[in-house]
Amino acid sequence: MLKLGVCVAAVGLDAAGKTTLLYRLKLAEVVTTIPTIGFNVETVDYKNISFTVWDVGGQTIIRPLWRHYYVNTQGLIFVVDSNDPERIKEAADELHMMLEEDELRGVAVLVFANKQDLPRAMSASDITEAMGLSRVSQPWFVQSSCAVSGSGLVEGLDWLSNQILKQ
Repeated sequence: MLKLGVCVAAVGLDAAGKTTLLYRLKLAEVVTTIPTIGFNVETVDYKNISFTVWDVGGQTIIRPLWRHYYVNTQGLIFVVDSNDPERIKEAADELHMMLEEDELRGVAVLVFANKQDLPRAMSASDITEAMGLSRVSQPWFVQSSCAVSGSGLVEGLDWLSNQILKQ
């Protein structure tokens, strides 16, 4: 069966869990990661879609490079560390700046509220409010997740797949 090829950018602040999430999706196992300087790219097959996922480092100095990964992006995965409420405004500011880019206009945005297994984790609804997502005009969805256990990842990909197939 022929799979639809889709490019997706996975971004978020440093230490949000982007690389752990990518390799959990790709390999169905937890891998030891180090901070991403640059990017990782992997193909993740899910149902009838072959996602090419660009996992781009989230350190402050690297963020200006994110825009180079927006061209031909059909979906955006924004990973948030739910256990780090002190940085939620910074994450929100970065996301809203990204969504002003022409290349991302109308692109579906999946926010993974990651690290839900940790004690101070904010709920998906708290993250929705703190990030001002009600002001976002394009399709968006916040999915609670834990990249280490894999919980919530399939549900997030289900939503993103459905949005991409609607385009």
